[in-house]
Amino acid sequence: MDRYCVFGNPIAHSKSPEIHAAFAAQTGQELTYEKRLAPVDGFAAAVQAFIAEGGLGANVTVPFKLEAVKLAQALTIRARAAGAVNTLHFTEDGIVGDNTDGAGLVADIVNNAGVPITGKRVLLLGAGGAARGVVLPILEHRPAQLVIANRTVATAEALVEQFAALGGEGVVSACGYGEIEGAFDIVINATSASLSAELPPVSASVFVPGSLAFDMMYGASPTVFLQFAGQHGARLRDGLGMLVEQAAEAFSLWRGVQPATADVLQSLRAKL
Repeated sequence: MDRYCVFGNPIAHSKSPEIHAAFAAQTGQELTYEKRLAPVDGFAAAVQAFIAEGGLGANVTVPFKLEAVKLAQALTIRARAAGAVNTLHFTEDGIVGDNTDGAGLVADIVNNAGVPITGKRVLLLGAGGAARGVVLPILEHRPAQLVIANRTVATAEALVEQFAALGGEGVVSACGYGEIEGAFDIVINATSASLSAELPPVSASVFVPGSLAFDMMYGASPTVFLQFAGQHGARLRDGLGMLVEQAAEAFSLWRGVQPATADVLQSLRAKL
């Protein structure tokens, strides 16, 4: 049996084994996928131990995505752009680090929610690791505008500087929450505010009826951000689809087979 796993700390809550088991059954791939709790100060050793046991690949979640960058001997373009790794591929040439989070977000918005990014105004709330990982995939879909808003404007400006050439003249810009102007077709919450049931300090004016409000967090009930957006006419999307889609991207990288995600997402949603 080919072996894969997800490393994290904590890790008990992870839905990744269930998702990858469903993908394997659907595509006829013979593999096992398990959760592995890595010590906070022992991530590299845990990965090397898994490789020694015959592991072929691994997903990486909090708090190891930055450490995984250092561990990888080669990085994909999107992992380098994100500055974080959530997928490791153990090859004959060494450890390859990839980042499938942004591809997962874009696939969920475009394919599952049916909302095109091309030609649209997109607002990205936050400029930390979660935001950084999705900028390149969003820009690959050629939005009319991508505004990155953050409490510390300098952090958002650094992101803009990194990606400005990819977006084209004036497409990517940064601002503080108080300087956001106009309404947006897509508003993505990449802050950690939802973890503490808080609302990013964003005005209701960013939403218009039919806007898509996307929160990277998910749960049995809508986050405070999604509740707020819904009160102002937005369509709501949580991060469960992104989770499934980023897993599908990793599965495809490892196995060379692209799994279908709709039934897996529906099954997970029913269990929330």
